[in-house]
Amino acid sequence: MGVAKKILVIPGDGIGQEVTAWGQKVLSAIAENFKHEFTFEEGIMGHVAIEATGNPLPDETLEKARKSDAILFGAIGHAKYDNDPTLKVRPEQGLLKIRKELGLYANLRPIKLFDELLEASSIKPEILRGSDILFFRELTGDVYFGEKNRTADRNTASDLMIYHRYEVERIARKAYEAARTRRSKVCSVDKANVLEASRLWREVVQEVAKEYPDVETEHMFIDNAAMQLIKDPKRFDVVVTGNLFGDILTDEASQIAGSMGMLASASIGDSTGFYEPIHGSAHDIAGKGLANPLASILSAALMLDISFGLKMESQRVIKAVEATLRQGYRTMDIANKHTENALIMGTDAMGGKVLENLN
Repeated sequence: MGVAKKILVIPGDGIGQEVTAWGQKVLSAIAENFKHEFTFEEGIMGHVAIEATGNPLPDETLEKARKSDAILFGAIGHAKYDNDPTLKVRPEQGLLKIRKELGLYANLRPIKLFDELLEASSIKPEILRGSDILFFRELTGDVYFGEKNRTADRNTASDLMIYHRYEVERIARKAYEAARTRRSKVCSVDKANVLEASRLWREVVQEVAKEYPDVETEHMFIDNAAMQLIKDPKRFDVVVTGNLFGDILTDEASQIAGSMGMLASASIGDSTGFYEPIHGSAHDIAGKGLANPLASILSAALMLDISFGLKMESQRVIKAVEATLRQGYRTMDIANKHTENALIMGTDAMGGKVLENLN
């Protein structure tokens, strides 16, 4: 018996438009193959929404989001905002607001290395082989949401790093529950030797850890974690950390997978899940058909698993990506000196190969 789900597609900005189309096509193919009923709506957010409405997250998009079972998102941003930090209305405000409004407090980023891409990373293959890490990044607290100040003379600025006990408790429990389905190891990353917010973080994680005596707990300072992630990535299973540290560590970890174009993510709370590739809008290649669609396709696989509980269907998508890579097909970002030119493909050709392997 198939399931019926409502999916909101928000392509966003830049290459988000191109890659999200392939995430949606894969979801449609899964629905057809497994007799599910997925209905799709589209919404705007980010720079395109500012251009159209003056608002980075229009009320109409937010209303559609509330009524959906899951959201497939592309990317957000535009060079004009990078070049002018004084602009008051910015694309990223839409992303922060939708996370807050939907209560998306946990960002999940699986860093799983496909053996076929060992050579695509700048790290030695013998260090990488077998790496499989699941990051839990807290999403609704920290300096991103704390009070911000600038002095009247504009020469001094501050951002408040703030965490509440309940915020740490809920994401820690998510991390420990996930660890039980993996290798039963949690590494909590903080800076408790310096920051009071990190001392609260560590204290709360230690309390939650008592509820999971079957899971091994390790605490690590952020600077050491950044080093160990490159030195010995295989030592990590589940990593849980705050918003700022998680933002930095997961981008660093993208090099384990060879490219940010390979990494999916899920932002979840207690209702609607939000799924997106971790790469940005990449306006330098937007519209050129060069973007890697695999992260969006793998985000669709995450959606099938986490929001819909369709593990078999999720694995089918992952296996199709593996098969495509095994056949030698690459986009430019994951090609290396051994890749034959005939096998280097653009966005649509790569997405098409995954669809072939899915069917």
